[in-house]
Amino acid sequence: MDHLRELRNRLLVSTIALVGGIIVGWIFFDPVWEFVKAPYCETAQAKMLRDNTCTLVFSGIFQSFFLTLKVSALVGVVASSPVWLYQIWAFVTPALYRNEKRYSVTFMALALPLFLVGAALAYIVMDTSLAILLGFAPSDAVAAVQIDEYVSYVLIMLVIFGVSFELPLLLVFLNIIGVLPRATVKKHRRTVIFGMFVFGAIITPGGDPITMMALAAPMIILYFVAEGFMYLREKRSPDAEDFSHLSDDEASPLEEDSGPAR
Repeated sequence: MDHLRELRNRLLVSTIALVGGIIVGWIFFDPVWEFVKAPYCETAQAKMLRDNTCTLVFSGIFQSFFLTLKVSALVGVVASSPVWLYQIWAFVTPALYRNEKRYSVTFMALALPLFLVGAALAYIVMDTSLAILLGFAPSDAVAAVQIDEYVSYVLIMLVIFGVSFELPLLLVFLNIIGVLPRATVKKHRRTVIFGMFVFGAIITPGGDPITMMALAAPMIILYFVAEGFMYLREKRSPDAEDFSHLSDDEASPLEEDSGPAR
């Protein structure tokens, strides 16, 4: 019951922080929206409906309201991330050993920057990706991109890139707690690298080669960084005692023989 009570309290704190972030995003919607639509406005198709004016369209009465709510929710998740990340860490930490707690603090400190770096990379390549995707349209067609569809595309890109940059951090954590040895990572290295390219091609909304490479290449670099950390850590760790020479049927003494029994 104590764990459930603690979980409830931490969820409550995280929810309050998230709602506060959403309110901030609602208040500052206009500058945030200018930032969100900038990649689309860099494409030639954005100015087809009105000369020299970036234009997105919407077709529903409530679509503009849900657009504001969705963008505000994005701001809320990012703005409140230090709070809910800390709540997750504080809830999990008591179950970890002392050395694992030491590393978990470092991981929590790196989790948010890695997510933001991944999201920033997605934002940088987004205009190129959109230009490629919209460039397949016939020359006599006019792009009338739905505003809700575009925002969904932006959110998916930011989340996919951000979460993907966390995967190497997860590998290192599994190595530290003894679940994933470096030998296993090394053994499946080629398969994992190939899988990252496949993952980049499938998971990105457009599936264009620019976006795929922009996602897969940093993931591979971070994968090698994670493997290098595993190598250095296991090299410094004391070698485990080797029991491979013992017979399976031979009993091992639990303690040294201290002399004849009395």
